Amino acid sequence: MRARLIAVGERMPSWVAEGFAEYRKRLSYELPLELVELKPGARGKGRDDAKAMQDEGAAILAALPRDTHVVALDGRGKTWSSEELAEQLKAWRMAGRDLAFLIGGPDGHAAEVLARADQRWSLGPLTLPHMLVRLVLAEQLYRATTIVAGHPYHRA
Repeated sequence: MRARLIAVGERMPSWVAEGFAEYRKRLSYELPLELVELKPGARGKGRDDAKAMQDEGAAILAALPRDTHVVALDGRGKTWSSEELAEQLKAWRMAGRDLAFLIGGPDGHAAEVLARADQRWSLGPLTLPHMLVRLVLAEQLYRATTIVAGHPYHRA
């Protein structure tokens, strides 16, 4: 099984990029993780934010491989503990499909993206910068793989 993180936004700060790269390396055997960065829709004075979100949604959907289990990161989604995420990971493995995790733009996901998602995952009630969400997601996926493998990284 492979995973793809499709994220609106480009040019992570170096500390985020380095942290993401570290967890991506750690995941390389258990759950190879590919990052696909998409250009944000045009926003600002005289621009239509709804149109920007629709453009981002179209780009996300175009970047999805066929027959992929889609998990949209969404503040209204279900929250999982690290142990519950590990159980999700087991279920995803048993289903035998690749995974795609989606991070939207500043206004969230377009309705079409949420309709395509098989699941919606919330990292909790805090508002996090989308760049930081990439790092948290990668760390939590790594943590879930170590829980499944019985590795001592997760000390619960």
